[in-house]
Formats: sequence, C-alpha cells, structure tokens
Amino acid sequence: MSSLFLRTLREDPADAEVPSHKLLVRAGYVRRVAPGIYSWLPLGLRVLRAIERVVREEMDAIGGQEIQFPALLPREPYEATNRWIEYGPNIFRLRDRKGGDYLLGPTHEELFALVVKGEYASYKDYPVILYQIQTKYRDEERPRAGILRGREFLMKDSYSFDLSDEGLAESYAKHRGAYVKIFDRLALRYVIVSATSGAMGGSASEEFLAESETGEDTYVRGPGGYAANVEAVITPAPSPQPVDDKPAAQVHHTPDTPTIETLVAFLNGAGLGRTFTAADTLKNVLVKTRRPGADRWELLAVGVPGDRDVDLKRLEASVTPAEVTLLDDADFAAHPFLVKGYIGPGALAANGVPFLVDPRIVTGTAWVTGADRADHHVVDLVVGRDFTPDGVIEAADVRAGDPSPDGDGVLEAARGIEIGHIFQLGRKYTDAFGVDALGPDGKPIRVTMGSYGIGVSRLVAAIAEQSHDEHGLIWPRSVAPFDVHLVAAGKQAEIRDGADELATRLDEAGLRVLLDDRSASPGVKFADAELIGIPTIVVVGRGLASGVIEIKDRRTGERTDVALASAVDHLVELTGKR
Repeated sequence: MSSLFLRTLREDPADAEVPSHKLLVRAGYVRRVAPGIYSWLPLGLRVLRAIERVVREEMDAIGGQEIQFPALLPREPYEATNRWIEYGPNIFRLRDRKGGDYLLGPTHEELFALVVKGEYASYKDYPVILYQIQTKYRDEERPRAGILRGREFLMKDSYSFDLSDEGLAESYAKHRGAYVKIFDRLALRYVIVSATSGAMGGSASEEFLAESETGEDTYVRGPGGYAANVEAVITPAPSPQPVDDKPAAQVHHTPDTPTIETLVAFLNGAGLGRTFTAADTLKNVLVKTRRPGADRWELLAVGVPGDRDVDLKRLEASVTPAEVTLLDDADFAAHPFLVKGYIGPGALAANGVPFLVDPRIVTGTAWVTGADRADHHVVDLVVGRDFTPDGVIEAADVRAGDPSPDGDGVLEAARGIEIGHIFQLGRKYTDAFGVDALGPDGKPIRVTMGSYGIGVSRLVAAIAEQSHDEHGLIWPRSVAPFDVHLVAAGKQAEIRDGADELATRLDEAGLRVLLDDRSASPGVKFADAELIGIPTIVVVGRGLASGVIEIKDRRTGERTDVALASAVDHLVELTGKR
C-alpha cells in the first residue's frame, strides 16, 4: 500500500446520495471527472475487470463470440431504423470537420445486424451469438448516484441471430440461464421481472433487478410467482356493466373543489344520499406528446380513477417513442376550453383531444368528473352512455395491495437496480437492413434477433449497494480486488519482516495480497482495511512473538487466531484457491 495509487477519504463526497457512491469514492475506487463521468482508479479497475471476466466466461460457455465495435458511429444506420430521431435528446450527436453526422453509441443493434449481413449468407451459418463489452454513452438529463446512472458506462451487449422464432426462443433461454449464473457468481440478490422494451423494440422482455432500496426501478411481485417492473404491469380490467340501470348524469355546483380531496369532501356534505370516495371520481390529467422528428406538441388526456395518480414512467413507456410532459400554465392559457381542475370528457371530445383511460374505466361504470365549467362537476357520468373514451392506456400508479395480474393474491412492491435486460427483438432490425439467409431450397429466410444487455460498470455499484456496512465495502470473493488484505500492525522490525515474509509466501501460493506496509498507526490501517472491503483481513501484530496471526472475516466480523506455520494453507483453503 505504500506504493499503491490510492488515497482514502474520511468524509463522504458532497454530491453523494447513495451508499455505493459514498464508499466507492471514499475507498479510492473511482473519482468524478464531470457529472455522470468517472475515472476508474487501480482498485476500482480490478473489480471492474473481475466482473468482466465472470461475464465473458458465462457468455463464452453458451457459444458467444466476442467482437468489438467503435463507440463513434455514423448517422446512417440509426437513421435507417429511425432511432437517430427516436432517441431524442438522450444521445450525444456530433459532427466531424467535414460536416458529417455521428453519434456516440448508446447501443449497437444496427451495427450487429449490418456485420452479420456483411459476413453471412447461408442458412448453414446460423445460429450465431456475438457480444462485446464496450463503453456506451447516453446524455442522461439528471446523472446521479455515481456510477449507477452515468453518461458514460461499460456494458456487455450480445445479440443472437436465428432462422426461426423457435430458434430465437432457444437463444433467449440460453442467455437467461447465463445471466442467472453470472449474477449468482457475483453473489447478488436479484429478481427477474417482466419488462417493456422501450426504444429497443421487440416482444418478450425481462429485466434482472438487484434488490436495493436505493434503486430507481420499482417492481411488484405476487405470491404466485408473478413479478414485473411497474411499467410492464397490465391492469386486470373488470367486466363491462349494463348502462340502462344507471341514474341519469347530473351537473352539480361544486365551488372551490379543484382537487379530488376537496371534491370528495364537498360531495359527502351535499346530501346526495350516498357516500363518495376518491375511487368514485375520474381524474383527467392533461399532457402533451411529440412524436420523434415532429415540430409540434399534441394534447393528450389521460383518465384514471381519482384514488390513483398518473405514474409518469408508466405513461412514458405507454407512449414511447414519443416524448411526453405535463401541461404548464401557458398551455392551459392557450387552450381555454381546458378548465383547470374541472376538465371533463365533453370538452375533450368537442375539441378533438384524444382521451385514453385506465383499464378499470369500463363500459357501464359511473363516475364523478369535471363538467368543463369552473366550480362544476357531473355525477353519474356513465362510460358507453354519456361518453366513450378513445382507448385504454396503462398510466395509473401500481401499488402494493393491488390484485396480482395472474389472479393469485395481491402485489407487494419493492425497489431494485436494473443490472440486466433481455429482449426478443424479432425482425425489426433485420427488416430494416434486409438481413437474409439463403435457405436449403434457395429461398431467402429473414433472420430474427435477440438483444441481451448487462450493465458491467453498474454492477460494481449494485454489489456495493448490497455489500457494505457502516465501516465500508464488503466485496464478494468473486470480484474482490485482492484475496487477502494483510496488515502489519506495528512498527517493530520483526512485525514488518514477518508481514513481508507471509505476503511473499501467500503470493507464491497463488493468492493476491494487498500488504499494508505503511508507517500509519494500526487504527488507521484497520479503518482503511474495513473501508476497502477485501473479504479476508490478516493481522500480523503482537501475536507474532507467539507464532500466531489473526484472521478477520470482513463479512461476519469473526476473528480467528491461526498458527503462523499453518497460515498459508489455512488462507488458501479459506479463499477457495485450493
């Protein structure tokens, strides 16, 4: 450690919000260069390379072949799939000195499809799995949490190419199994959930989420095995009801009731002969959307039960690749038929504003909603009799206690960090580039693709989020930067010499040893050892005079005295190197 390029910090960085960010900076694994951009220092790079090794071994085991594409990419392939526009502001675009358009690669479906088209022509060439571990770039609007959400990150992306949907299903299953092995080897606690494909396109889609309260992804799971990212939850719709037995809709003067809470309170004090709850009301939320490449925004109304809020992430997933944002005061001023707080289906239909509703809002259900006049609401407005929505949209928030979509019990909610995502892309990209294989009958077969990603650099942070305590990091053995952290706890020559000799013997036995040979106090050395997080700490101190060293398990805190004569064999066995 006296020569290791390392400086540990006692205070948390000012911009750090989550444990992994704080500890990776304090322990000298990474350093911030700019928002969302980090340098990897020697300890951090060792962990990163260890994760890469695990990923490579499992990808190679399913027949994957590694290649490498450039990060600087021309516009044309992404224009052919419309993603030059669809990605919107999320990609880095630039021009060379001749005015040519380029981007920094956020993902490489186009390049993989083109390279296969250029190299393979016969059905005998397939199936094939190609992968790369490469730096990606995305212009995150709000980079946060250190390396968890950055603008530059290391990713493993692999792609399968098959001649049939059945072949694609097999390749998908191979990747799913490989991912399970990878994350098991990394000692992560994770769940596999149904997901949406977003700008990638495709059908079957699953995410691997590391369980973490600091994660940005909310997922739900039911007792019967159902699990899904909230963006992918399909709301069970009730059965339609008859409309003829419902009372007639009536407009009521409801002064000062622009919110659901004030409306419900007013109705329950108005002597209408029944009790109202927020679930009886229809909340109409106005947003505006813009298709990729379009110049103008278009209005969209989203109706949800009043006891629900619109989840913007679910809404974004439902309208992708379009952009979406809430209306502001200037938008309301430009559309005076939108009476803020009192918007109803009537004005929307009269002014051509599309009205999409939650799946629970089915034919025959009656609602209290805006009457398109200030301080007025309509009671018993019935779907299919008094108004007809333009369609259904998944945008309402999903909550713990909601019925599980598989019909088995209710959902519980948790948070996680996305560490892997697998898609059955199908033929979106092979159609765009005409990727065909000549079949045995001489006829072309359109190739089908799968796409499979792992956030390699994000895994460093995900592991740190799950494996730490109040003193510092606690790495699993599979990714720890060293096998043993050996502390010379004393300034006496015999202690320093004993630690040197033991380090040499451990090195000769095949263990990677970090020797703290600094002149710092034992207290400083022990604090750094716990902060750095190598799973086995060996202390050479006063016990050396009696032929004894101390071994501490960083994970459990257990301390064991071991005879120096048998220390090497003991540590080789303990670290799994035998």
